[in-house]
Amino acid sequence: MRPLSLRWIVAALALAAACGSNEEAADTTPRTPAEQRAIDSTIGASKLPGAAGVQGALRASDSAAARAARLDSIANAP
Repeated sequence: MRPLSLRWIVAALALAAACGSNEEAADTTPRTPAEQRAIDSTIGASKLPGAAGVQGALRASDSAAARAARLDSIANAP
């Protein structure tokens, strides 16, 4: 094997080792609905591709929640 090829192999292995998973850094705690909504709202306000879709989904969620609240208040009326 040529020395240059060996250098590339060693560099690739070092990069692969550096990119390996770190189990201690993994956050497995699920997000609360408020935390997820804050993240989605930030993404929706950005110029990222698909941000308009996120905003539409948030509006649909708000509309559904408002409708459910109205129906609950009608059902609970005396």
